[in-house]
This record gives sequence, C-alpha cells and structure tokens, in this order.
Amino acid sequence: MAAPFEMDDIDRRIIAALQVDGRRSFQRLADDLGVPASSVRYRTKRLEDAGILQIVGIANPLAIGFDRLAMIGIRVTPGTARSVCAALAELPETSYVIHTTGRFDVMAEVICEDVPHFIDMLNGRIAAITGVVSTESFFVLEAHKLSYGWGVGSVRPAIEEPGGV
Repeated sequence: MAAPFEMDDIDRRIIAALQVDGRRSFQRLADDLGVPASSVRYRTKRLEDAGILQIVGIANPLAIGFDRLAMIGIRVTPGTARSVCAALAELPETSYVIHTTGRFDVMAEVICEDVPHFIDMLNGRIAAITGVVSTESFFVLEAHKLSYGWGVGSVRPAIEEPGGV
C-alpha cells in the first residue's frame, strides 16, 4: 500500500494558482510563490504523478459542436459499481463518472453530438455494460456555473486575476 500523499502550503498554492491559469509558467509560479522554479517543476510533477493534479484545456462543448450534455443516473447490480464506473470511464462521451449513494449507484456526465448519438451511447453502449440495471437521463438545458477552482481549502492563489478569484 502506498504511503498517504502529504501536501503542504506550497503544494496547495501551486494547485490554486494553476486552477486560475493552467498555462502559468513554472518561473512565474516560482516568482509569485518565492521559491525556485525547480521546486515548482518538481512539486507539479509529483502532484501529477500522484493523481492529485491534472492540467488540461477545458472547452465549452456547446460552443464546439456538441448539442447534448446530460447527467445519467445509473442503478447497478450490487457489487458491480466499480466495474461499471471503470467501463463508463472508458467511453469517450463521459466527462465525469462517480460512484455515489442515494437513488443511483453511479452518476455519469456525457457529452454527445446530437440526439441519435446520445441514443446510441445510452441504449447501445451503456446498457450493454455488465451490471447496469437501469438508467435515468437528465439533459442539461443551461450551465450556470462550471468551476474547477476547488480542492485546496482557503488557500488563495499566488497572484489573483483582475476581479478576484
């Protein structure tokens, strides 16, 4: 078993700064945090390797040709939630897959080009996953908040963007 990952204030401040601007250079982060660039580079790599940090570009799917965003609640056969989650995570349409409690065992966010694509993905591929008992879909009509700036407590980024964070 791997030892628990210990994060300190500098790690948290690196994460907070990258959540504001994922393209911020190691040198700029280092200058903002008052540490050497080599430390920022090492710590960022360590956070990525531990699965704590992932730096990606986020596109608005509705603005690039995708017409259907939906949350899908999934009920599964007892004991299969993890394998269902693993299978869902392999689908290119899923952007978010969680094992949860409550009415559904698993929730997945999917992004599809149109209704026929959604139907194929839901009835063809998700329904075929071993362990899936039933699904309930919730189409996203409007997104009022999409935020990725969380997870580091009350730590403020090294430099706040104009207008605050």
